[in-house]
Amino acid sequence: MSSPETVLVTGGVGFVGSHAVEYYAEQGAEVTALDNLSRIDTLETADESRNTAAYNWNYISENYPQVELIEGDIRDQEHLEEVVEGHDAIVHTAGQVAVTASIQEPRTDFEVNALGTFNVLEAARKADSDPAVVLASTNKVYGDNVNEIPVREQKTRYQYDDPEYENGIPESLSIDDCEHTPYGTSKLSADLYVQDYADRDEVDAAAFRMSCIYGARQFGNEDQGWVAHFAISTLRDEPLTIFGDGKQVRDVLYVKDLIRAYDAFLSNPDGKPAVYNIGGGTENTTSLVEFLDMLEDQTGARTDVSFDDWREGDQKVYVSDISRARNELDWEPQVDFETGIRRFVDWYANR
Repeated sequence: MSSPETVLVTGGVGFVGSHAVEYYAEQGAEVTALDNLSRIDTLETADESRNTAAYNWNYISENYPQVELIEGDIRDQEHLEEVVEGHDAIVHTAGQVAVTASIQEPRTDFEVNALGTFNVLEAARKADSDPAVVLASTNKVYGDNVNEIPVREQKTRYQYDDPEYENGIPESLSIDDCEHTPYGTSKLSADLYVQDYADRDEVDAAAFRMSCIYGARQFGNEDQGWVAHFAISTLRDEPLTIFGDGKQVRDVLYVKDLIRAYDAFLSNPDGKPAVYNIGGGTENTTSLVEFLDMLEDQTGARTDVSFDDWREGDQKVYVSDISRARNELDWEPQVDFETGIRRFVDWYANR
């Protein structure tokens, strides 16, 4: 099967969304980017120099003038249905992205992530063009169950101490009987609606439960996007706060590899599972303190670091088991972490 020819990207000038826009524009598809340009308003520690949406709106306008940019909101069902019609694929990345913001404003978090995704699915169900949908979901759907897995502490990292999880967290890990944040709950609701619409054959759809995604055009901060936040703070010699002891581990995935996974589903959704854990897997993991060492090796720079208490919803270790994506989508990461960070540093220096 070939890639879709008419693609709508919600959150199209966000970090992940802008890369989906770029990917499909490069493929020659007809692309629409829908965004309400609100991201910087929802992140309390962001400043204007890290306004992802403004930067990416300009980037897409200049480099891909054929892309239609629409300012709009996924909570506006009527407008959304008008925009969706005529597309054969939707990459749904629009969302409230920060755990901290979800705790402060849980209603907004719910309306954007849960109701907004429901609106996208309903618009897709009603559209004559019958678009397939991928949702940017999150590993936070597993809540505190991740922290029930025993870990052992090593010099610079924690790692799972249970052979059942030597390949990482599978899609079958329970989502029940544990603490969740409002963010994890709203994204889980969206995720389950995607699976329901897919299972009832209302929409070809899949939820991708993402681990840490990083790459060019990401302006991270301590609320969200920690890889970019650490790299930019190091390059700008701005002090960093690590919540916890810095030994927490994540698998990391270069953003262009993520978009390839989305496309693998959208290009041939028939008979495919509706949920995937997606990340760099066991071969692309780092702890926070190990990443600071890598940055110093690559840039010669090291910024001041202080430590603070663990935050609500933090996980000591999260590594994705990506075997389902490998087997069902014939996909695997192509960009290793060291190469990806070199690309990020080069982009930031030359932006």
